[in-house]
Amino acid sequence: MKVLRSPLEFEWDKGNSGKNFQTHNVTDGEYEEVFFDPNKKVARDAPHSKGESRDILLGQTKKSRLLFVVFTVRKKLVRVISARDLNKKEKKLYL
Repeated sequence: MKVLRSPLEFEWDKGNSGKNFQTHNVTDGEYEEVFFDPNKKVARDAPHSKGESRDILLGQTKKSRLLFVVFTVRKKLVRVISARDLNKKEKKLYL
């Protein structure tokens, strides 16, 4: 499991701000919350790490929503690539 150092800072720009709300109804604030879930699971996303290193995070929001988040770290900033609800198989990995 990968260890994320605190404090975390997030990179938001025109390219990624609000993008996941349109496709998966997940707000920027919701997927920031899962990074602070003490039970989160983080793993390398090797198959999709061609141009840059990517990781997958399974975590829970303050309102108990379970999310699957793909992210990268650029210059000490977390950039979320994609976020959506966990599917049944992923829920088993988280719980």
